[in-house]
Amino acid sequence: MSDGERKLLDTQGKFVQVVKDGRKRNDIEWVPGRILLSNKRLVLATNEGKRTIPLSSLTAVTASQMNQPLAQVDSYVKLRSGRDVTLVAPRADEEFEDQLYSTLLDQIVVLTKHPAVEGGVVQEIGWEKARVKLDGDCINLAITSGTFVELDIDDVGTVDAKEKTVSGEERPVLEVEHTVDGTSVETHISGGARHVSLLEGLVRQGEQRNVADDIELSDEETQVLMALYSGISPFKIPEFVDMEIETVEEVYDRLLEADILEPVRTRREVQLEARGRSIASEAMSDQ
Repeated sequence: MSDGERKLLDTQGKFVQVVKDGRKRNDIEWVPGRILLSNKRLVLATNEGKRTIPLSSLTAVTASQMNQPLAQVDSYVKLRSGRDVTLVAPRADEEFEDQLYSTLLDQIVVLTKHPAVEGGVVQEIGWEKARVKLDGDCINLAITSGTFVELDIDDVGTVDAKEKTVSGEERPVLEVEHTVDGTSVETHISGGARHVSLLEGLVRQGEQRNVADDIELSDEETQVLMALYSGISPFKIPEFVDMEIETVEEVYDRLLEADILEPVRTRREVQLEARGRSIASEAMSDQ
């Protein structure tokens, strides 16, 4: 290895290049081999040779679950490098993913607004610089003003990727919904296209885990969810939505069973799960 290069992971697994020079390949077949990750490159080696992907060339990294055409593996990481796309399925999949994201994103500097939205209300604040530190499934943002934001991937409800004017320039922006002390907030993150793309691949994992597809709610359940999403105390929900206490508690029970709410301390004190916040956000958008 070159000076300053250190090995992070050496494992076995499978890999396949699905796009080469911008063209999809038809002869997709997983190849078993050795997967070597350093702080500078990824090496995919077989008995027939090896392929090296510089980490500096990666512009997108996403983790995917098994799908039908690629059912030979349980999960894989999709890597975009220039006009090439490669799928990698290491045995040590979680360790590989953690090491890769940490190497790519640790200590980068981004622009952030926090909280850009709190309890559904837009906050009038400006953009500030923040340094990123990854800790497992948590993105920590140390903002120059002294604020420290912990953004837990499992707590991400929704993610919107947009182009906005930031500090006088058109830049990519991620609008990430999560919670702080039980209150729904949005943290907006901007920066260079590559860093924002890599961060998007990470936060969208939380969004995918908490997707709210195929869930049908009654009018009562929707009202309760929207009230909680707006920051109303669980104890004040019956009065706010004009329902009997017993009716609201029955709604809580149904939403707890659906993993939309989680209990906090007492039976009547609850807070929204990320999945619930995603449903509530969609419901409020439809109003």
